[in-house]
Amino acid sequence: MEASQTMRTVLTCGVFLLIGNAAAAGIADLSNADATSGLRQALTDGSSAAVAKLGAVNGYFGNPRVKIPLPPSLKRIESGLRLLGMRKQADELVLTMNRAAEAAAPEAKALLIDSVKKMTVQDAKQILTGGDTAATQYFRRTTQAQLTARFLPIVKKATDRVGLAQQYNSLAGQGASLGLIKEDQATIERYVTQKALDGLYFMIGEQEKAFRRNPLGASSDIVKRVFGAMR
Repeated sequence: MEASQTMRTVLTCGVFLLIGNAAAAGIADLSNADATSGLRQALTDGSSAAVAKLGAVNGYFGNPRVKIPLPPSLKRIESGLRLLGMRKQADELVLTMNRAAEAAAPEAKALLIDSVKKMTVQDAKQILTGGDTAATQYFRRTTQAQLTARFLPIVKKATDRVGLAQQYNSLAGQGASLGLIKEDQATIERYVTQKALDGLYFMIGEQEKAFRRNPLGASSDIVKRVFGAMR
């Protein structure tokens, strides 16, 4: 079963089990513990799938929804850079930023899985009964600080090799000290790391919203039994 199908199946069952919907009372062979355990497996499979997509070549660069653009301060003068014959450097920087994000993405897998393992029954209930991106918000809350620390050195190693990135860091650092540039854009590596994480959580969120919108998309017997019990 594909990760998205697994997630849809477990969430469909879990919602009715954990919030005590009377219509699901006929499903005697599924317990709250089963639903919680299944949710953990579904989130593990789903987050791993997102990491695999982003960690592949063009995972970021080839996906317009998560592709990392030049920092806003550079973006504003991009046309000027190109007029000055620096088009190649600007393009090189964009490619390098996205390749750095793709190289860092696999670091997320272990931390996301660990977060799932530490999920409590209360966490599970909040995820199952929460909004469209409750699971994604849980991941962001429990993994962002650690992932930032994991991504940053990988991104820095890649971007340090690009001359325009070094020039940006020099100028942006001065701008940040004067309050003209946001702290998260004070260096290329910090900017890329934040954007890479935004892209990761975005992809997890998109998958989560999809299976919440269409739980009937799963074709497993257990989903049929759940909806049969509701009739």
